[in-house]
Amino acid sequence: MGAAVLDTLFRVRTLPSGEGKVLPYDMLQIAEGMASSAAYAVARLGGRASLWGAVGDDETGERILRELSNAGIVTDGMLRVEDARSAVSTILVDDLGERLIVPFYDAKLHHSAKAFTPEDMAAFDAVLVDVRWPALALEVLRTARAMGKPAILDGDVAPDGIIERLAPEATHIVFSEPATQRLTGTDDFTEMARLLKQRFSHAFICVTAGAAGSFWFDDESNGIRHSPTITVKAIDTLAAGDIFHGAFALAIAEGKMPADAIQLSSVAAAMKCEVFGGRSGAPTRAEVIARLGMYDASSPA
Repeated sequence: MGAAVLDTLFRVRTLPSGEGKVLPYDMLQIAEGMASSAAYAVARLGGRASLWGAVGDDETGERILRELSNAGIVTDGMLRVEDARSAVSTILVDDLGERLIVPFYDAKLHHSAKAFTPEDMAAFDAVLVDVRWPALALEVLRTARAMGKPAILDGDVAPDGIIERLAPEATHIVFSEPATQRLTGTDDFTEMARLLKQRFSHAFICVTAGAAGSFWFDDESNGIRHSPTITVKAIDTLAAGDIFHGAFALAIAEGKMPADAIQLSSVAAAMKCEVFGGRSGAPTRAEVIARLGMYDASSPA
């Protein structure tokens, strides 16, 4: 549940450092966004994903819904909001795989929460929400948790107070590195995970750290664990975190233990970075399994 955006990706040699003209050597337009890319990861890995979000009542919205549906995502739960503009973004990706993102979200898209009942969620084995539509995210997490379903929060950078508002209703929270730095004020990943677990003790806590893997609190051993990832040549890191979240949600829905869920997610996210094109680089389950032999087991942090 969350973002659905039409992204325009430009591939450039280096990211700009000031004003001027930047000449890309490749480009792609693709419907994605945090929740949308996570849903695509679920579909690529053999799961079934239904996306709840909002688009404008415009041609861009039609394109977003069409592309996501064609990608194997169930879009019956999406809203078309009258008099709202669909979300768009321009993204520059450099030769090191890093990116510069300029997103636009019309406030009218998420002005009110989508109405739903527990029956609407009965068929889901888990829910994953991002931070783009807090009012709906809160209700989805709260309802899923009350129904005994995994309620997973993508803890990415958000306006002040959003994470604090959503986290109490989540059973699992996977934080991005930038969001964690803002919340904890430290650059030490082990300390990040420890502080977040103290703050949100009711939930499973994981911090993604890019090429450094993931750091998570193991409730069984009552300690921080480090799960490394495979080494890749990064071509495009866009949507890697979203692929991680989607793979993690699917693994938890399948009943996998946290260590195994993080293993699958880390490899899927790393493999995505080898391909230019945002979410389009999400691997299949067979492709991930083929690379799992390169993955080392988690160890104490």
